[in-house]
Amino acid sequence: MQEIDIQALGRTVLWASFALAVVFGAIAQRTHFCTMGAVSDIMTMGDWSRMRMWVTAMGVAMVGFNAMVALGWLDAGKTVYGGPRFIWLSALVGGAMFGFGMVLASGCGSKTLVRIGGGNLKSLVVFFVLGIAAFATLRGITAVLRVATVDAVAISFPGGQDLPSLLAAATGMTRQTLAGSVGVGLGGVLLAWALSRQEGRSADNLLGGLGLGAVVALLWWVSGRLGHVAEDPNTLQEAFLATNSQRMESLTFVAPMAYTIDWLIFFSDKSKLLTIAIVSTVGVVVGSWLYAIATRSFRWEGFRGVQDTANHLLGAVLMGIGGVTAMGCTIGQGLSGLSTLSLTSFVAVAAIIAGAVAGLRFQFWQVERSA
Repeated sequence: MQEIDIQALGRTVLWASFALAVVFGAIAQRTHFCTMGAVSDIMTMGDWSRMRMWVTAMGVAMVGFNAMVALGWLDAGKTVYGGPRFIWLSALVGGAMFGFGMVLASGCGSKTLVRIGGGNLKSLVVFFVLGIAAFATLRGITAVLRVATVDAVAISFPGGQDLPSLLAAATGMTRQTLAGSVGVGLGGVLLAWALSRQEGRSADNLLGGLGLGAVVALLWWVSGRLGHVAEDPNTLQEAFLATNSQRMESLTFVAPMAYTIDWLIFFSDKSKLLTIAIVSTVGVVVGSWLYAIATRSFRWEGFRGVQDTANHLLGAVLMGIGGVTAMGCTIGQGLSGLSTLSLTSFVAVAAIIAGAVAGLRFQFWQVERSA
């Protein structure tokens, strides 16, 4: 394959990723998809509707990814989630920080981008603070602390930490076969639970759950299949085009905010190239904005006061540090990571939910104290 073909293919991958992110942003704006909101609905009203939407998206992403693994198109070991190191403490601590932070900041990373598209200036501030905190945790002062503490605690599995790889080592069956049975089967169970009640089968829930889960699965295909080059003529090595991790990627929204800010600041540096993470971040904002404009729901919104500002700033910092430490957010770990059946992802998602519960209880306490 000639170099010009690699460049053209890279552009195709970027445009496809951007288009899928636009769809994600529009659907999320239309359906009010929000993990923090889902946990809040359960705690305040006993309403499981939005949680069923999130679980539907999990199921679709899981079935889609593992069906492609069974077909031999994808390999969980070539993602950041299915590597050999089970960083359980990082997932636990980082996930709890992220969950608590998203409550203070009025939503997770994806919700922040969606709200920016709808005219929310608070979320624009959260975006920049979260991105800076995330960048510091990728390469700066908090990165040093992360690597020296929680990341040092890990369990290594030679064959990978995703469930099909672990079961393959124990049973002798192939990972492709196990992905087709365990992965597709578990995803089917999630779908069956989410759709078992009428509240999970409303028009918005079906659009949000099925649509967003499909976007995550399709982006896995774009990155892992369309953008996969067996031998890059420039390096003579296997490559996944337009990725920051040099592995196949799907949607996630913490580190990508840092990459986006870095790209904007160093735009004139020709070594700073557009990646799936960057165009996806922009795409979600554009999709949300297009829907808000089309439905005349675009509204400017700012901070209510000092306490509101402080909560959002603290929440953004916690999400930036926690999201990088846990290797993902409610989308990065909750949909993309879980779809690979990574053990780290299961721990991270449980910790995010626990952190959100703690954050909501903290807010309830603040309200009671002020009253």
